[in-house]
Amino acid sequence: MRIRFGECTFDAVRREIRRGAGIVHLSPRAFDLLLLLVERRPRALSKDELLRVLWPDAFVTEASLAGLVSEIRRELCDDAREPRYLRTVHGFGYAFSDGTVRAADEDGVFRLVWGLREVSLAEGENLLGRDPAAAVPIDDATVSRHHARIVIHAGDAVLEDLGSKNGTWLGGSRIASSVPLADGDEIRVGPAALTFRSFTSGGSTATVLD
Repeated sequence: MRIRFGECTFDAVRREIRRGAGIVHLSPRAFDLLLLLVERRPRALSKDELLRVLWPDAFVTEASLAGLVSEIRRELCDDAREPRYLRTVHGFGYAFSDGTVRAADEDGVFRLVWGLREVSLAEGENLLGRDPAAAVPIDDATVSRHHARIVIHAGDAVLEDLGSKNGTWLGGSRIASSVPLADGDEIRVGPAALTFRSFTSGGSTATVLD
């Protein structure tokens, strides 16, 4: 499951939350609480149910649950008095407000094509460079470890050079600042020639007539 709400992207498989280009850091149990509420939205879950699921083999008080709720609100920049995401059901428990939730790919699907390879780009920062952990690892001496990045946010994509020694090129020109990307743009990082692809999801299927 991968959804967007507000400026956040919630990825249950990768156990990752991004707000814009940054990572939201939640403790494992706070992430589990948010996952429960997101999966069962818009149903409110009682405090007893949440305590049983989150601490199956331990006795804890409601204060422990309230601490997790406060952590989630703090990291998501949510306001307890005027909540956008995490709603308190007084005297009962908590619910995730689903008014702003949508599938993460409703804004579009973004990929890089590199020869026979096709790399999916995730919401937030996608690093290009010699670092093996990069979204697009390029093992070449002319490429910096953190050479460039493509940032995906709210359906838009921009390319940025990260101070690389040999530069990042878009359409034959070396870039000096963040530049927006469009479907079909050609990117060059060292010896790697990459094609940026953008696919808009949704819409009806075309009918083929005989």
